Amino acid sequence: MLITDLQPPHYDDAVQLWEAAGLTRPWNDPEADLLRAVQSPSSTVLGGLIDDELACTAMVGHDGHRGWVYYLAVAEDRRGEGLGGLMMDACEQWLRRQGAVKVQLMIRETNTEVLNFYERLGYERSDVEVRAKWLTTDA
Repeated sequence: MLITDLQPPHYDDAVQLWEAAGLTRPWNDPEADLLRAVQSPSSTVLGGLIDDELACTAMVGHDGHRGWVYYLAVAEDRRGEGLGGLMMDACEQWLRRQGAVKVQLMIRETNTEVLNFYERLGYERSDVEVRAKWLTTDA
């Protein structure tokens, strides 16, 4: 699998992958999220390509100290092949190159399969509460 910065021919495929994985929400615009990430110097969207077909993806970014990973998704017919772990390794490497010292992610508590996946990769629960506030009406 080739993991690289996602290119425009695969943008729609990435959004479809996120939707199929249940990662999108009605109040978020995944296309806008993707474009913001690829246009910012502090973030990107990585794509895992097998024979030029998008098999997995993740959005990764940092604030200069901490890194964040969003939209990790693996195509349903590719699950169980270790691609999610490879993609997370690529995200961690990207963040190290940017100087981030820690990586964080948010998982819905009911998503036990994903919680277990990240636990196997060494991610631990942090005793924090996430708070959010919309700064715009066109997120």
